[in-house]
Amino acid sequence: MRDFARSDHPRVQAQLDRLGRLSVPDGRLGLETIHVLLDRLGNPHRALPPVFHVAGTNGKGSTCAFLRAMLEGQGYSVHVTTSPHLVRYNERIRLAGKLIGDERLASLLSEVLDAGEDLGPSFFEVTIAAAFLEFARIPADACVVEVGLGGRYDATNVLETAVLAACGIAALGIDHERFLLAPEDGVPSDPVARIAFEKAGIAKAGVPLACLSYPQAAQQEIEAAAARAGAPLSARGAEWAAETGRHLFYRDAEGELALPLPSLPGAHQAVNASLAIAMLRAQDVLAVTPHALAQGIEQAAWPARLQRLAPGPLAGHREIWLDGGHNADAGRMLGTHFAGQQLHLVLGMLDAKDPAALVDPLAPMIASLAVVPVPGHDWHPAEAIAPSARFFLDIVNALAAIPEDGLPVLIAGSLYLAGDVLRRNGEAPE
Repeated sequence: MRDFARSDHPRVQAQLDRLGRLSVPDGRLGLETIHVLLDRLGNPHRALPPVFHVAGTNGKGSTCAFLRAMLEGQGYSVHVTTSPHLVRYNERIRLAGKLIGDERLASLLSEVLDAGEDLGPSFFEVTIAAAFLEFARIPADACVVEVGLGGRYDATNVLETAVLAACGIAALGIDHERFLLAPEDGVPSDPVARIAFEKAGIAKAGVPLACLSYPQAAQQEIEAAAARAGAPLSARGAEWAAETGRHLFYRDAEGELALPLPSLPGAHQAVNASLAIAMLRAQDVLAVTPHALAQGIEQAAWPARLQRLAPGPLAGHREIWLDGGHNADAGRMLGTHFAGQQLHLVLGMLDAKDPAALVDPLAPMIASLAVVPVPGHDWHPAEAIAPSARFFLDIVNALAAIPEDGLPVLIAGSLYLAGDVLRRNGEAPE
């Protein structure tokens, strides 16, 4: 699958068209291509400000949002690269707090694509090379880098000890099975342990590795990976702990903090915020005060993750929630958040995903179920999701058919669908 991207800027679109034509030989693994590409560009990944590198199945994007907000709360300028984008490709490269501009983006992509024309790089490899090249050129105090897929063979894993401040592993789950569970000698056979093995591949010598608590097999793989790499491990339940009540209570060897609860909706966001705190407190490259941590917890924003849409052209004045989650862990989170209430579900899912992962946890709450296409991708039809599901040509028609009965609406199933929703409602990330 390709990460399609569109721009209203002609020079950017010309480069996005070049990106869209890239393909990767089926089954290609390894970091050789990205290393060669970066070498041709002068190895910018070795000249970055201190980097916070985050892997995980769920929650890694939110953890990156908390890291950025906490660091900015301390007064630091922060570069960020995350994926995928929701509305504009520019969202993938944030320079010292601002999305990269169109003119600069067009030149940057042209430079990277020209350098790698004979290498056959992937969409993501070009994106990461472009981000690192610009991060090395524009002054900043820190970088936050989200792993794209897995960890061990992800293009971001070219990062080396010298530039890393801390690494982190968010929640684990089964996703991207074709790539992350591909048969290979010498790797764990248990699926959850294999996922942990892949994510923990970002561990580096001497760089603190913060993580959550996981099932025993997964925890053992992370501990083993940290030991092999020589990475000091800071695990929830061992080196640190976090609980929620009226506050977020965080404890580690340095003491206890009583912090505000996250402004991002969902009980799981306190876990993501805690991981960000653990990463920041495990490193000694950049000082971050409890006040900055608290400010970051309250100010972090992360679109399309249990986001309530603002009144707009698509949402009108209805209560509409948007979430790009598309796996079993996301389904459980949504089921917990909406427990005890009825809602209208509008679902669009890629055909490679399992609809039951979202529908089953929400089943007791569903007053109606509408199915819409995922723009630009292959998707599950209504009959593959539930007998009661109704198909609509697009999100506009689906919302128009929902009765004005006061029940909330949840749009879920795909970040690509979420991006279309935000674009239609005039809420493109800035």
